[in-house]
Amino acid sequence: MLEPEALRQLKRKRNLLAFSAGVDSTALYHLLKEKKVPFDIALVNYKTRPQSDEEARYAEELAQRDGKKIFILTRPLDPGEKAFEARARKIRYDFFNEIVTKEGYDNLVTAHQLDDMLEWSLMQLCRGCGTAEFVGMQPVEERKSYTLVRPLLFTPRAKLLEYLETNGIRYFIDRSNLDESYRRNLFRHKAAAFLMQECPEGIARSFRYMLEDKKTLLAGMKILFREKEMVVFERPVKDAATIRQIDRFLKKQGYLLSAAQKEEILKSGSVVVGGRWVVEIGSRLVWIAPYVETDTAMPKSFKEVCRKARIPKKIRPYLFMTSGLERLLSSPALFSS
Repeated sequence: MLEPEALRQLKRKRNLLAFSAGVDSTALYHLLKEKKVPFDIALVNYKTRPQSDEEARYAEELAQRDGKKIFILTRPLDPGEKAFEARARKIRYDFFNEIVTKEGYDNLVTAHQLDDMLEWSLMQLCRGCGTAEFVGMQPVEERKSYTLVRPLLFTPRAKLLEYLETNGIRYFIDRSNLDESYRRNLFRHKAAAFLMQECPEGIARSFRYMLEDKKTLLAGMKILFREKEMVVFERPVKDAATIRQIDRFLKKQGYLLSAAQKEEILKSGSVVVGGRWVVEIGSRLVWIAPYVETDTAMPKSFKEVCRKARIPKKIRPYLFMTSGLERLLSSPALFSS
């Protein structure tokens, strides 16, 4: 059930498993253990259900029994509050990112499986998407400071449940997954569940084919300059390809663009997204850099050099802060006509 590509990435590395005590992460815990893959676990307790504390205790019992480190964040949330899912996700991944950075893990391992990928893709389809956006998950995906690994991505949830039942392994059911007031649950129960019951093998094959197509589609990013977290690349002919390359780069930096932000970037061509990143689209070049709020410290001579080199104004403060202007100006590929 574990993807060979994912297993190769996990072997002899420091791995942190995102654990919840549910079907998927519990099955992954035991499958990784069977393969003798080293890993520790992290869990977020939102205290949204009576059994939340029991799930956290179960995770602690597993970790103690198997000699694994465990990291638990207790952050009570109200499941009825607006944008609960988005807030919970941000809390969860901020916590994981903090642990990975502080403890020096190479990989963050999640239990996303085939049903998850189908649900996500159907939601993208209904919002409006291209091929690259339709297939949003990969077994191995590079992020800014770690690699995100999904070993179960082509395994149906039904097989994981069968594995747990056959081996008598304890797991928990999150009853909130039955609540169709959450959009994702609605897609799960009304669409994805039927498709996964009827043709899981064909769905897995299709996603494998489309992932290969996606690699070809996104292979054309021509980077002309890189300075720490800044990148300048040649603008593709089509806007769709341009925004995909921008989205791909920012995702690797740990920032996910919303559909509205993508539209604004293409519409404006000069945007600060989330107060964190500057995106500048010119006639030939695309510039992306961390956002630096003020340029008051830049001397006039520096500004004049930037003006003559046609460096976008919002990019200049970052170049000044990193002392990267001289190296940028010495890049012939960047300033060739």
